Amino acid sequence: MYLITNRVIKRKTGLALFGDTPNTRGPNELRAVKVDKKEGKWLTKTVDDKLSKKEVKALKSKFKLTIDESKSWYGSLTVACDLFEQAKNENKSILFFVHGYNNDVEDVLKTAYQLEELYNVIVVPFTWPANGGGAISGAVSYLSDKSDARASSGALNRVVEKIHFFHSLLTNAATTEIKIKVDEKYPGNTNPMAASELYSYLVNKSCAVKINFMCHSMGAYLLKHSLKTSDNATSNLVFDNICLVASDTNNKKHAEWVEQLDVRKRIYIVINEDDLALKAARIKPGYEQRARLGHYLKNLNSHNAYYIDLTDEKHVDNNHNYFKGDSVKNIALKEFFTHAFNGLPADKHLNYFSDNNTYRLK
Repeated sequence: MYLITNRVIKRKTGLALFGDTPNTRGPNELRAVKVDKKEGKWLTKTVDDKLSKKEVKALKSKFKLTIDESKSWYGSLTVACDLFEQAKNENKSILFFVHGYNNDVEDVLKTAYQLEELYNVIVVPFTWPANGGGAISGAVSYLSDKSDARASSGALNRVVEKIHFFHSLLTNAATTEIKIKVDEKYPGNTNPMAASELYSYLVNKSCAVKINFMCHSMGAYLLKHSLKTSDNATSNLVFDNICLVASDTNNKKHAEWVEQLDVRKRIYIVINEDDLALKAARIKPGYEQRARLGHYLKNLNSHNAYYIDLTDEKHVDNNHNYFKGDSVKNIALKEFFTHAFNGLPADKHLNYFSDNNTYRLK
């Protein structure tokens, strides 16, 4: 599994590699790390920052990339090529995952592996310094993580920007090759209709890798603030589905930033009115904290979002992490997340209620 982070990287092994503070070069500095677990031990290896000319040439040839190999290329190119190849070979979607409040790297990795197992996807987590402020706790800890989330908004923007760039690069390489094949079969535009149909068929078959995005809890707060940066790549058409699950951000005026997001399929905002963690989050900073988007069933007025109400659904109870654990004993719930995380229109399997603009499981 590849993990992307703006945490400080130490000269240590295993999960001790990751620090609890932003990168010393600044909170926008990103590093990719390859992670595996063998015999109960976490194995980590940082991806080389700068690629050699030989490595760039090999990737250009293998993936038929239209890149200038004389320029500087970095480890992110290797990561993108590996993920794209894995997704195609295993016929899986890619799910980028942004975690929430008070999660250390081990928490993030455990969740990422659970998501892979449950939903048959390739998970790429982005982990930011959300450790609850270290020794501090309660309201101070919560507010410390909110501060870290705001500081990490530029880093998330850079992640999305890179996803967009590399997906376009790898997709364009495939479509160029397809165009050559179509021109060979129908030279000189002899049968434009047949050529167009063949091109569409081959593109759909070859470039079927779906890329989706999930923000959990305070991850949605981070996403919200990434849209306020000067170069908000997060508003570009990058993902098939975006899922905001148990969002720890204000319900009030959420439509203003949600409507800046663009997707190929759907934006899902998933709500549990009995979410105990979000009720506690509202209390922690005192009266200044407003109703959270992930547990409030009023003012659901974004024109581009689908609101999924899981309140009172079987096995959901007062859970905050209802995309895993006992909650997914609910077959309909697991089916919803399977569709959402794999870039499919999951709302087709739901009932719509116009009184509050929500969908519920059938």
